Amino acid sequence: MARIAFILLCHKDAPGVIAQARRLTASGDYVSIHFDPRADQAAFAQIRTALADNPSVTFANRRHKCGWGEWSLVAATLEAVRAAVASFPAATHFYMLSGDCMPIKSAEYAHELLDSDECDYIEHNDFFGSNWIKVGLKEERLIYRFWFNERTQPRLFYTSLALQQKLGLSRKIPGDLKIMIGSQWWCLRRQTIEKVLAFCDSRPDVMRFFSTTWIPDETFFQTIVPHVVPRNELRNRTLTYLIFTDYGMPVVFYNDQYDLLLRQNYLFARKISPEALELRARLGALWATEGVHFSTANEATELYRFFTGRGRIGRRFTQRFWESEGMLGRDKALLLVASKKWHVAKRLTAAIRADTTIPAVDYLFNEHEAHLPDMGGVESSVGKRDRHRRAVVKLLFEQFKSDRLVLCLDSSALSLIEDFVADKADTRVLLIETNFDDDYLRGHIGRVGLAGGSADPELIERLLPMVRRDLEHEADRLRDMEFERFHVISPLAKPEDNAAELARFLGISAECAAGLAATPDLFID
Repeated sequence: MARIAFILLCHKDAPGVIAQARRLTASGDYVSIHFDPRADQAAFAQIRTALADNPSVTFANRRHKCGWGEWSLVAATLEAVRAAVASFPAATHFYMLSGDCMPIKSAEYAHELLDSDECDYIEHNDFFGSNWIKVGLKEERLIYRFWFNERTQPRLFYTSLALQQKLGLSRKIPGDLKIMIGSQWWCLRRQTIEKVLAFCDSRPDVMRFFSTTWIPDETFFQTIVPHVVPRNELRNRTLTYLIFTDYGMPVVFYNDQYDLLLRQNYLFARKISPEALELRARLGALWATEGVHFSTANEATELYRFFTGRGRIGRRFTQRFWESEGMLGRDKALLLVASKKWHVAKRLTAAIRADTTIPAVDYLFNEHEAHLPDMGGVESSVGKRDRHRRAVVKLLFEQFKSDRLVLCLDSSALSLIEDFVADKADTRVLLIETNFDDDYLRGHIGRVGLAGGSADPELIERLLPMVRRDLEHEADRLRDMEFERFHVISPLAKPEDNAAELARFLGISAECAAGLAATPDLFID
């Protein structure tokens, strides 16, 4: 019978990781964990302690600080794989998982599926011939070297790339490899994993090549596995169900989608919302069930495309009258500034109004006064603006006679941000990172009504760490939505890095962006 060694990459949610490891090993399977050393070390200690007496759990011998798009993700995977190979000689299959994945079938069903076909499951599409990459860098990912992270070191990332292009410093792809691309969520047989590891040990040239490619977690295993395994033993698919929007964002699943997920012809699904506690509990219990018959229909992806193609909530077969004229259009650039500290965001929009020709409004859906033009009464109340949000924004474009518009949103308005990103417009998001000292948190507690002015000071002190975590979690959730055009400025970043982010976000010159980044007291409370 198949016995699976799950390769679990994670960086947060210690209780969730512990529960997942216990659930998966209870079915006779194994778990090898790589926990990002950038994350909370107390959380890692909690995981090690809780799972110390579980012989079916092992940990990567070396942990890598992982960054999106970096070789570090592949290096971390290889470390966890090597630990699993050494620790679990009875494991027949190795299955990549993340902390956001949950089972949508039982362990019994998973084992029977893997026993029924002697093959590997891994997406492997031709890198150059397929349309797997929708936007952004393509051939450049391979022929140039990438030492910097686009998200955390954007200035160095693009400067390095431009310099290589200018000097003609492209490189050749290893001649005996056909580069393939696909999802990182694979399931491979033991003999395949052993061949991959042997290839890694014997081909330092290939390892050097991939270590400086961009987003190698989508190409490394996808290229090596077809190189060492006959094509008739490969299935060009993943066993983990995931959907991406047209804008490259992963679709998140919620409590009311349990039955829908079970009908998909997959073993696991990502991403399950952290707030979907009922769904997580039901799917967790599902893994341990026996004798359950699963009828698969695989309709979720088409249903998603149908409903999102038809429109948003409340517009299944036809548009509401204000939405019919509410699409912003491909020729518009909507620039969303997301910040919990409204006064910081409004300092930035004031500077944009003063130093650029781009119209900028403030918290349009939160405050009555938001630097709006006369809109014929549509702007008369915050409630009316929120009900007709796209129509209002489209009207703003018309009133300002501009194809670009900046507006501010609270960092908690995730559904609102996601709604705008789903439009055909060129929608970009700028997150303003901020620090929350105790004085700010006390004011926030009062503003949102968690405690009144006469509240017990001890209650306030107990609330402070919880509220701080909640506010920090908002920014994390915004990052986890993985918007394609996502930018960050921070009081901890260098002024030139903030300027580079602002230049890309606003589409302005480097000199103008440097002036905005140098706005006096921009991040000061």
